[in-house]
Amino acid sequence: MERIAIGSDHAGFAMKEALKQYLTEKGYDVKDFGTDSEASCDYPDFAFAVADCVAAKEADKGVLVCGTGIGMSMAANKVRGIRAAVVGDAFSAEATRSHNDANILCMGARVIDEEKAKEFLDIFLNTPFSEGENHIRRIGKLERSRSEQ
Repeated sequence: MERIAIGSDHAGFAMKEALKQYLTEKGYDVKDFGTDSEASCDYPDFAFAVADCVAAKEADKGVLVCGTGIGMSMAANKVRGIRAAVVGDAFSAEATRSHNDANILCMGARVIDEEKAKEFLDIFLNTPFSEGENHIRRIGKLERSRSEQ
């Protein structure tokens, strides 16, 4: 059973709850890192928690939701080994997995509706990494810090 780490800030709380239920109904093992309400909170706290879990291989993939998905992706990408991508369309949901081997999906609850979020989530979770030579080389470059290149 695939393990999914999920988190949100206050702006993404309702969508996170819907996606958590959706994933559970589909048979995924879901670990919720919060938040647990719509009370104002700081998105980096939840992004780091999910990213740390995925980086430690305690979850296979992660899902983060905030107002736009941008803040969550910026924070998650600070964690070594994380490739978090903001997705707002089906093509990007597929390409970020097949080309970039993204391991965290970020979405904006103020940008897309719940049905689109579920669609993009399904695409993200069901698209394999293509493992082409160019893609592997590029991901290797992402894995090194800028000072190492």
